[in-house]
Amino acid sequence: MLKVQLYRETDFPIKIEFECAPGELHVLVGPSGSGKTTSLRSIAGLSDVTGNIECQGKVWQDSSKNIFIPPHQRSVGFLFQNYALFPHLTVLENVCIPLLARKQAGSDEAHRWLDRLRIADLAHRYPHQISGGQQQRVALARALARDPQALLLDEPFSAVDAPTRQNLYEALSELRQAVSLPIVLVTHDLNEAVRLGDHITVIDNGKSLQTSTPQHLLDKPRNARVAALVGSPNLFEGVFENGRLTWGQRGLILSIKDKGKIKKPTEVAWVIPSHSIEILDTSATSDSCKINLIDCQVSRVRQLGQIAVVYWQVKDCDDQIIWQASSSELRRLGIAVGVEKKIYLDPEQIHIMPIKFHLNN
Repeated sequence: MLKVQLYRETDFPIKIEFECAPGELHVLVGPSGSGKTTSLRSIAGLSDVTGNIECQGKVWQDSSKNIFIPPHQRSVGFLFQNYALFPHLTVLENVCIPLLARKQAGSDEAHRWLDRLRIADLAHRYPHQISGGQQQRVALARALARDPQALLLDEPFSAVDAPTRQNLYEALSELRQAVSLPIVLVTHDLNEAVRLGDHITVIDNGKSLQTSTPQHLLDKPRNARVAALVGSPNLFEGVFENGRLTWGQRGLILSIKDKGKIKKPTEVAWVIPSHSIEILDTSATSDSCKINLIDCQVSRVRQLGQIAVVYWQVKDCDDQIIWQASSSELRRLGIAVGVEKKIYLDPEQIHIMPIKFHLNN
């Protein structure tokens, strides 16, 4: 288990906490400058942030007890964004470097990692003679040749094209099955985080705002700031009281599941997952849809290949509901600009949260 608690009160304040179990891939996401890479560098011992870091039962840092294990004594594999390969060394020689540091003679171990990452045929080439994706695999082989207790990946897929990125995703998936290490990945791409991560920690302005599974993060962000950072398409404001949500300046009333935590009228932010939005005919009046049945009109359709984004203008509100569907689904429902439909919002899927900041700021 990798346990990280970082804190700093001066300069750029930091308060970041998360854990990563062996075999788990934990993703750190957030805006540029939020503290993601600082977290990785602190784990590796390359940053002066105070805190507590423990890996596989060994204390690498405990600022309260003046414990600090230097970088060269921490068993960490670190894959940098720019790969950091030595240009004057061959692929094999690059991978051998950490083996020399471990005083491990020969190149058999290096060859095994090259073979595992399917680049054994590149052993005697130099970095400038291979592609960016191949360079990244070399850097990953070098990081793993250290026999690390944790693997740190700093935006490793940002500099390669889409097909190469797909191949690297598959290589990482295969790697996870072969080694049982805590893996911490930094990325600015939420889609990548959701696709790869077992858990995601959202970091903003030096603070960890929420740690959860990808689906829980998207469906139930902790507050409006988290919802904004993860790009929740349907993020609104309202006033909640006794299971009723008043939405918009015209007072549209929605029913939601009341957890009993809010006792008086309170301004809230709220989201509803796209999969909980149901498009119905304007004549829909079934008993199951008597509540939260909203009259809407299509104001815009944006085509993105086989997927379309539909903007629904709510008739009793100034907001718009954003909904995605396949082109075939749009044709089946007869959806086009100007078409009127009813939208059903599942009351159990509407998630309210502290507002923190107003959405129009």
